[in-house]
Amino acid sequence: MIQKILVVFLLISSSIVFGQRTTSSPYSFFGIGEEFRSNTIEQASMGGIGAAFNSPQSLNFTNPAAYSDLRFTTYTFGLLSKDLTVKTNEVSQTSNSTSISYFTLAFPIGNKAGFSVGMQPLSSVGYSLENTRLDNLGNPESITAFSGNGGVNRLYGTFGMKVFKGFSLGVEADFSFGKVENSVTNQIANVLLATKYSQSSKVRGGNIKFGAQYSKVFKNELVLNLGSTFKFGTNLDVEGAERFYTLSFSATGGEQIREEADQVVIKGQYNLPVQTVFGIGIGKPLQWHASLDFQYQDAIQTSGFLNRTGNTFQYDASNRVSFGGFYTPKINSISSYWDRVTYRGGIRYENTGLLIDGTSTGTNFSKVNDFGMSFGLGLPLGRRLSNVNLGFEFGKKGTTSNNLIQENYFNIRVGLTLNASGRQAWFQKRRID
Repeated sequence: MIQKILVVFLLISSSIVFGQRTTSSPYSFFGIGEEFRSNTIEQASMGGIGAAFNSPQSLNFTNPAAYSDLRFTTYTFGLLSKDLTVKTNEVSQTSNSTSISYFTLAFPIGNKAGFSVGMQPLSSVGYSLENTRLDNLGNPESITAFSGNGGVNRLYGTFGMKVFKGFSLGVEADFSFGKVENSVTNQIANVLLATKYSQSSKVRGGNIKFGAQYSKVFKNELVLNLGSTFKFGTNLDVEGAERFYTLSFSATGGEQIREEADQVVIKGQYNLPVQTVFGIGIGKPLQWHASLDFQYQDAIQTSGFLNRTGNTFQYDASNRVSFGGFYTPKINSISSYWDRVTYRGGIRYENTGLLIDGTSTGTNFSKVNDFGMSFGLGLPLGRRLSNVNLGFEFGKKGTTSNNLIQENYFNIRVGLTLNASGRQAWFQKRRID
């Protein structure tokens, strides 16, 4: 039975995650795309906390040590709808994208350990922009279209266990894979043929993350939580090809290639450095919790083909600060449904580490920062342990200075968490009544 569930789970995950467009951000042009934060809807609704957070009935994508507290077999997936307004000093444009953000299966192993397997995006590419140059009379002189799609997904397995009272350790191993495509098409007025540059590359690589959590219970039932994760540095191999050719367009808009130059092989690496996260939290189990997280990572490096674009963008060290928590008035209330609802909220500030030169001179780089405020609800399904999670987030990324782009976004997240108990829990000894 377990094998059948795993096979169906992996097939559904693969069919959903492959090929989906998870972003419409122009910033996804850079590197291997816009980074996808590894958070559950519950975590995202609390500002992205997770290093010091644990729960017996919800998952934690930040710290693998938290799975030592898992007590129920859990099936969960999340949907993300992103409304994006992109603006410069002169114009603005809106877009929307909807995608699966994760699909995960987790189960306890005895009373002191837990395991999970899942799939989610690591990064995403999805943009379509046009730049029209006008002559002195205001007539179009040339049109340049930029477009990109694809991204990198990761398949992962996580294990956490209690080493001794109050102290847990965990490990997560993942394999990342995907395909990224970018193109630039230029059409000059009164010129028969257009020109197009296209780039297609496959990305592969793996990584390992370790986590630890410590909990101290005080006499007044308050629990102090400390947590930390350490993700090793790794190299994502990038291989593919770039093409340059002339073309014309058919009446239906299809491309007809006229003349093509020799293809150039793409071969390089995307070097991800060590990433560390520290967190501290306090609360009462299943009633309320508040946490503060700090994440740090050295500058991403590129080698081989990928470092040709250094005059346009580069990377610096990145960091993120998150603060948030939840409150449940009375989880076992009989008289009031809303007393059993979990209310969440949080804020975060992130220096993404991405530096962009809007002048393309290689001397005037600006930081791309990201700030967001979030809140959410955990809605119980009847009197069961399962629930529907709703999350909402307002944020701003980037700036309009230095010829750059500012993004104002509103994210809506919807997820379903099914917690099985009793005989449905795995690796539990059966009891005879």
